[in-house]
Amino acid sequence: MTQRFAAVSPALLADLTASVGADNLSTTGADLALHAQDAGFHPAHAAEVVVWARSAEQVARVLRLASQAGVPVTPWGVGTGLEGNAIPLYGGILLSLERMDAIVAVHADDFQVTVQPGICHKDLNEKLARYGLFFPPDPGANATIGGMLANNAAGIRTVKYGASKDNVLRMQVALPDGRLIYTGSRSVKQSAGYNLTQLFVGSEGTLGIITEATLKLVPVPQFMSAMIAGFATVEAAIETVVAVRGSGVDVAALEFLDETNTRALNAAGTDIAPYPTLLLEIHAAHAGTLEQDIAIVRDLCQQAGALSFRATADTAERKVLWNARHHAYETLVRNHPGQKIFIMDVSVPISAYPDLIAFSRQVLAEHGISGYMKGHAGDGNIHVELPFGDPDTYARVQAVNSAIVLKAIALGGTCTGEHGVGIGKAAYMAAEHGAALAVMQQIKALLDPQGILNPGKIFPQA
Repeated sequence: MTQRFAAVSPALLADLTASVGADNLSTTGADLALHAQDAGFHPAHAAEVVVWARSAEQVARVLRLASQAGVPVTPWGVGTGLEGNAIPLYGGILLSLERMDAIVAVHADDFQVTVQPGICHKDLNEKLARYGLFFPPDPGANATIGGMLANNAAGIRTVKYGASKDNVLRMQVALPDGRLIYTGSRSVKQSAGYNLTQLFVGSEGTLGIITEATLKLVPVPQFMSAMIAGFATVEAAIETVVAVRGSGVDVAALEFLDETNTRALNAAGTDIAPYPTLLLEIHAAHAGTLEQDIAIVRDLCQQAGALSFRATADTAERKVLWNARHHAYETLVRNHPGQKIFIMDVSVPISAYPDLIAFSRQVLAEHGISGYMKGHAGDGNIHVELPFGDPDTYARVQAVNSAIVLKAIALGGTCTGEHGVGIGKAAYMAAEHGAALAVMQQIKALLDPQGILNPGKIFPQA
């Protein structure tokens, strides 16, 4: 780390206290430690002060003070990231948006909602249920909306509804110098000027801090069915992914679990056949359409030699299946006590997905690593989870990670499908973007000339 910033001075602490109130600021060791590390494996770094903003104006004032003092600011949602995106590498101010968790307005007739950034997506959807609407991106963890937009989070329903970037219309953003701007509009069709909304989405808080967002909503589907299919080989399962995507069936979720995951889940009490497995979900407006789509998927699975196939429209059964998928990581942690779990994700065009999975299995075998593969197969995204407990294993884990990332890029994909760049993927940005990386750095320098916003993220460090 070569950047240099000023320390948080007593005078700055006094100004921050005056701006947000003493109850919204802390320098205690417990609060600093709580905000020093996300859910990933990257080493903790503590800020010098944690500030909880309660309004966009407070966010702007904090940024203005930090800019004047030359102190770094790292935005924080609830710390569910995996690539160190919200770790305050250079100390300074940890600016938490947790207390900005209000629904500003529900525009039910327009299928939209305007929210503050600190509301968590599961909590938001609970409140939207009364309107028969929901916000579709689902990263699994109960991440904040601001964090989801900052990292362009996606999840299991991306194949039908898109990622966070596809479900936001308008945002309020606080710039590093304290200016508050609006980007986009509530009109679904927009073509006036530069698309600044999409510039800030996925920027991981390095260009500005999202303080409000208007999101697209969709009606809660009237008919839903979950399906689970087990296959003799990984190759058969992955070939079925490609076949389903090419069939015209409008799947809402299409997930892959390798046999290491299904065996681990079964050991924890889940009733899933111990084979490479696909989990699918279909949403439909009519019962007949749902039945036709289930029949098509069943035929495709059987043609690929599926050893088992089950479909259910029962709400309780669907929740059991998806709870198993969502808790696969916790099961993995319990099965490897005393070890850390390196989680990586990449994404490729769907046609390249079989090649990526085959390559990943080969690399794991070559390095003697017992990895777990699962992912949002419907959109070409794979997560490889790699337990390690000693320096030698960690070195081999890193070699596996690097090989898979570079392979994904070579296949026309990306170093990260949804976790963001953060700390862990910064080293691969040049390989993926080439000369475009310099353009990104120019944008960063224009909006944040002092480099105070979330320093050390996205760009390779000298």
